[in-house]
Amino acid sequence: MFSLLLNKELRSILLSPKFPVTFGVASLLMLLSVFVGIREYQSYTRQYESANELVRQEMRESRSWMGLNSRIYREPDPMQIFVSGVHNDVGRLSGISAWQPIKLINSTYSDDPIFALFRFIDFTFIVQVVLTLFAILFTYDAINGERERGTLQLMAAQAVPRSSLILAKFAGTWLGLVIPLTIPVFLSLFLLPIFGVPMTGEHWMRVGLLMVAALLLFTFFTAFGIFVSSVTRRSSVSFLFCLVAWVAVVLIIPRAAVMLAGQIVNVPTVAEVESRQDSFAKDQWNGQMKELGEVWRKRSEWLQQFPEKQREGKREEMEWEWAEEDDKRRKLVQNVIDENGRVLKEELRNQKQEQERMAFVLSRFSPVSSFQLAVMNLASTDVNLKARYEDALNIYRTTFNQYKEQKQKETGATGGIRISVDSDRGIKIDTGREIALDLTGVPEFQSQRTTVASVFEKSIVDFGMLGLFSLMAFGGAFVVFLRYDVRYSSG
Repeated sequence: MFSLLLNKELRSILLSPKFPVTFGVASLLMLLSVFVGIREYQSYTRQYESANELVRQEMRESRSWMGLNSRIYREPDPMQIFVSGVHNDVGRLSGISAWQPIKLINSTYSDDPIFALFRFIDFTFIVQVVLTLFAILFTYDAINGERERGTLQLMAAQAVPRSSLILAKFAGTWLGLVIPLTIPVFLSLFLLPIFGVPMTGEHWMRVGLLMVAALLLFTFFTAFGIFVSSVTRRSSVSFLFCLVAWVAVVLIIPRAAVMLAGQIVNVPTVAEVESRQDSFAKDQWNGQMKELGEVWRKRSEWLQQFPEKQREGKREEMEWEWAEEDDKRRKLVQNVIDENGRVLKEELRNQKQEQERMAFVLSRFSPVSSFQLAVMNLASTDVNLKARYEDALNIYRTTFNQYKEQKQKETGATGGIRISVDSDRGIKIDTGREIALDLTGVPEFQSQRTTVASVFEKSIVDFGMLGLFSLMAFGGAFVVFLRYDVRYSSG
């Protein structure tokens, strides 16, 4: 009997006039989103390779170790095709030098604000907006619609256990929607090798976990639609209730959670932190210039004790030693500024993390938020993307500057500008020696790689929430249907 009921539900779904429309829209959107995502990924990859070649060329053309700087571009990842997350919001490059702190700039949305307005349509958007709405449209009248047509009373009259009825209703509806809708998903995945997207084994594992998360969300909305259909007497009422609930969990709760967390946990803006850092750096450099002026005055007085004919020789004899002393003072000040910037950023990051944790806790009252958080973690396009990259960039900046200092000591070609002050001759500026640099052994930037195990560990709570929501929705539908009045009265 259960198999007969299951077949009935499958036929009801597949022969419904809503199904071809649903299947056509889902197929078109899925294929189009993956195709556009692949083209965007390929364009980003070309830009990344061209920019890195330009940086290497500029480094080869440098003629002083002090003036040697670099730029690091954020490497594209195939997972951004499916889950864009904050990928387009985060800056794409950062300068690497001894003078400037690490800061990712030039995000996709800052360069092309039109995309920030309308955003991209990716796999995540299609699942959490389009497919969930389709699940509601197919299930809002699953029980009360049968009751209104009189078929539910006929099935109940056949002495069929109600548990079998509700299980067949859920399984048939779920299979009737999931199996056909997986066809465009697999077709879109075939586009990846066709267009030469470099997918590794880990990437395919992440894609598989994305599909599991999508199925869990789809399962919840299927069970939720059946639950609402079980607790209401008329399909028109259940449709209205389902639509309001869909708007709440998809659009309102996630945004309201972020707004509420922003009010509960106050976090200074990035502009405020940068202003404090700039003010601190200005004070440090002003103090350094005053100290340096006093040092130059004492050096000038020291030179005055020698006969005029010996002063030039003494000056030339001490010039590079003094330059090294000045450079040490400059590095000491720069280290103090960098440390202050690190402390300020660390404080800001801790406050932001507290705000994010609050927002995530509140937003998880919506299964859609749990789904989005899970897939963003799986794709490594979550809100911590910027922090991970900046941490790796700071490590590389330290290594790069140490490499430059070591090369300066080995070659003696420090470059830069040397300034000496004399009461008789005034200010003397020496640009030092410029030579072609041997960049052998220059350190390569290595971004922090996240493993499948680590990203799944971060997502386990959200997977659990999706499973819990699905069980609660189906459990509620099951319990309510056991006491459901199958009789239909037009009044």
